[in-house]
Amino acid sequence: MTRFINRRYSVTMSVDVLRKLDLNLLLTLDALLRERNVTRAAARLGVTQPAVSAALGRLRRHFADELLRRSGNKYELTPLAEQLATTTGTALLGVRRVFEATPIFDPVTADREFTIIMSDYAAIVLGDHLATAMEREAPGVRLRLQEQGAHAVNHPLEVLRSVDGMILPHGFLSDIPVLDLFEDSWVCVVATENDQVGDTLTLKELSQLPWVVTYNAPTAFTPAVRQLQMLGIEPRVQVVVENFSALPFLVAGTNRVALMQAMLAERVARSAGVRILPCPWDVVPLAEGFWWHPMQTADPAHLWLRTMLRRAGGDLSSQ
Repeated sequence: MTRFINRRYSVTMSVDVLRKLDLNLLLTLDALLRERNVTRAAARLGVTQPAVSAALGRLRRHFADELLRRSGNKYELTPLAEQLATTTGTALLGVRRVFEATPIFDPVTADREFTIIMSDYAAIVLGDHLATAMEREAPGVRLRLQEQGAHAVNHPLEVLRSVDGMILPHGFLSDIPVLDLFEDSWVCVVATENDQVGDTLTLKELSQLPWVVTYNAPTAFTPAVRQLQMLGIEPRVQVVVENFSALPFLVAGTNRVALMQAMLAERVARSAGVRILPCPWDVVPLAEGFWWHPMQTADPAHLWLRTMLRRAGGDLSSQ
């Protein structure tokens, strides 16, 4: 009985709080936290500065906190404001999704933006296929390709609440809905003029040559490099870079070696000045998938997006 009364009291309190709040305050709060300036927040929102100042006063009373604190000629966020800054964007997106929800999705008349987190590799090899497939059916739809980072991989459910999905190889995430897109193989690249390496590489050479690798962190790594380490070959890392498209240019003109996805390497090898060589071990293929938050599984717009992704992955695989 006590638990029931407490739950009922909690619900009543939540309803009372919502009744007192104006959702426009959430928009103002987000703008203030992003701009850290009343004038710029007003310009961002397209309203007057006094209106934003008045809203800031209401927000300060609600949170019993200054939120913005003057420091010299600028404003700084208070510790509470720093905490709020990590959640307001997600909250706004959640509100927007609630009121944008429709029983059907008509791509011909749709006017919205889909945001997908992906690596530069996925953007290069798949992005054009996806954008072309979407343009044919939905001329008013926009596609935003957002850079992938370690935070997205380490906190997938949190990040996936604020975007439409993430393209990532299998092996990093689990217990999250996924659509298989395409497979790629791994290859080694060396400089065109590297006369230390012939038409093939050996595991011994890979253990001796300096390497360029991507990420190289406990939770952010190239799966093929991790497989090589499991075979007892520890790459002599000389350069670490957090994107794939820079790899061949950091190899060109040097005696370095790098692992690249075959589709990407074939696109850039000639212009970058590198040679493509087969890996001297039975490397596991790269299997790319599209991962999304479970709350979007039944959304008609998201279902359409997944259809476009499946089509783009099929087009890429058939090349």
